[in-house]
Amino acid sequence: MENRAAPTQKMLVSRRAVVGGLLLTAVGGGAVPSRAGPALGEATEVRGDVRLRQQKKDGPLAVGGQLFENDRVRTNAESFATLQLGSDTRVLLGAETDLLVDSFIAGQGGTLELGTGRMVFDRPEGLPKVDVAVRTAFGMIGVRGTKFFCGPSRAAFAVFVEHGSVSVERGGVSRIVAAGQGVEFHHRGDAPSEPVDWGEARIKEAYASVGLAR
Repeated sequence: MENRAAPTQKMLVSRRAVVGGLLLTAVGGGAVPSRAGPALGEATEVRGDVRLRQQKKDGPLAVGGQLFENDRVRTNAESFATLQLGSDTRVLLGAETDLLVDSFIAGQGGTLELGTGRMVFDRPEGLPKVDVAVRTAFGMIGVRGTKFFCGPSRAAFAVFVEHGSVSVERGGVSRIVAAGQGVEFHHRGDAPSEPVDWGEARIKEAYASVGLAR
């Protein structure tokens, strides 16, 4: 589904500190008050109770709802959402997930903040690379056009890359995670583990947690 309003304004990347920060990428859609600025994306799928906080107002997020800079999307129990950013990037949110869309410009990138829960960032292979950052309480993830999972997995906070690569930073340690590999954090403040290959069973578990079949 194509983005209904391609953003044209200059991207503003927030430098706000998050306790433990982690960096990944995403954008979505919201359906509450109207905004003067260009939309960053929209919701293309909503299952269950999904909320949008926009301009200090909270309301339900529906399919087609637009997202703007600094909007926050929250999925409740047994609820899922897919957010389309631009024409070729989507973000899938699992249940009980809180995502701040800090900034995003199609074809360039932006910044997302994953407060709680899990997500999959999905951008097809072969497209020009974009600079995306995802902050989390465990670390920061830098993305340049890829598909990856980020969130709780088997008693750890994990990042798994299906294609492309990401950099994961925390505690002065930086890891490059390549396709088929994942890293873990067992406690906030820990450095990321060494990248290891993930088996098919664990990959399926991670994707299923955001409602995505493999």
